[in-house]
Amino acid sequence: MRAILILTAVELEARVLARALELPVLAARPSFEFGRGAVRLATVGLGAARLGSRWPSLLDGLDRPLVISAGLCGGLDPRLAPGDLLLPEHVVGPAGELHHVTPSCHRSAVARAPSASTGPLVTTRDVVATPEAKAALFARTGAVAADMESAHILRAAAGAGLPSLVVRGVSDDARQSLPPELIRLVTPEGTMRLAGAMALITRPAVLPVALGLRRATGRALRAVAGLLAALTG
Repeated sequence: MRAILILTAVELEARVLARALELPVLAARPSFEFGRGAVRLATVGLGAARLGSRWPSLLDGLDRPLVISAGLCGGLDPRLAPGDLLLPEHVVGPAGELHHVTPSCHRSAVARAPSASTGPLVTTRDVVATPEAKAALFARTGAVAADMESAHILRAAAGAGLPSLVVRGVSDDARQSLPPELIRLVTPEGTMRLAGAMALITRPAVLPVALGLRRATGRALRAVAGLLAALTG
């Protein structure tokens, strides 16, 4: 089996995917990682903020791995629903530049998940939090969903001459707003602010949204994990 490096933004995504893929924590690694054999899973922070500093160690011991940007994305196309799987052929970067995944890897993934959307993804500098902002971004870019990491991950893979793929699950649809309290729960490094999570209990207007998003996130990550299992099995 070829080596595979799976990169997520936050620890929550990594933990859920590692559990589904039965990947143990790699205690000997210099940072928060899971893996077994030629498969490694690690976090790179929101907006891939830690990718540059971690990139050399992430590749250490892997022979020309397939680099997969995995995790969640926000829907921009009203036809996408929470839990839907996205396998974009290319990603629009924050400055409008295009980053293409490896065609052969994309074809292999689509063959295993033929119902997945293959529309473009856009990587943004900030969370796209309102229906108005999502609609404007959809109209401007034509991207069906948004994340904050994939363009950076594809750029790093291309720079190293490595194949790449994007596997994302929709956590929030085009009509859903994300309250600021929820956005602030995740640090730039990709960890959860536990005090902020506990404070949601006292916010009756936000708590139902948080619980609904948690359920949608679970569906999205199960879809991602199912395809990753097929690719790494």
